Amino acid sequence: MKKIISLLICAFVALNMSFAQQQITPAKKGVQYGKKIDAQNAISVADLEKKLQKNENFNGKITGEVVEVCKKKGCFLTLKRADGESVMVRFTDYGYFVPADIVGKKITVEGRAKIKETSVEWLQHYAEDKGASKEEIAKITKPKTDISIVADGVVVL
Repeated sequence: MKKIISLLICAFVALNMSFAQQQITPAKKGVQYGKKIDAQNAISVADLEKKLQKNENFNGKITGEVVEVCKKKGCFLTLKRADGESVMVRFTDYGYFVPADIVGKKITVEGRAKIKETSVEWLQHYAEDKGASKEEIAKITKPKTDISIVADGVVVL
């Protein structure tokens, strides 16, 4: 009996995860994900870079354009930087997800930002979630130090 119940629970969880992107509200102006926030007093990604050169951490709101989103279930996104690179934004405790149609939209996130080294394993994991090929993933051989944001909330502008 325990095995049957465990199997049913696993099946339910797997089914929920497979439909995760379908259940997320489409990204339109004013739509919020996670904690309810607004764009007041938000800084740009460029200003964030400057602040992190002086301080280890930043707590507050950041506005930017979404470049990519996790293709599997919307569990992270990246924001555009002037140099062509991007800033990784993950969500607090993976408590919410964003839709794939958020790419290209301007958003504000509220949370914590810092300079962080990301291991090769995590870089490869993120590349896989972005839909990279096995060849592209295999080329990731060094850790990367960059800006990382953990967001409590997101609002589409």
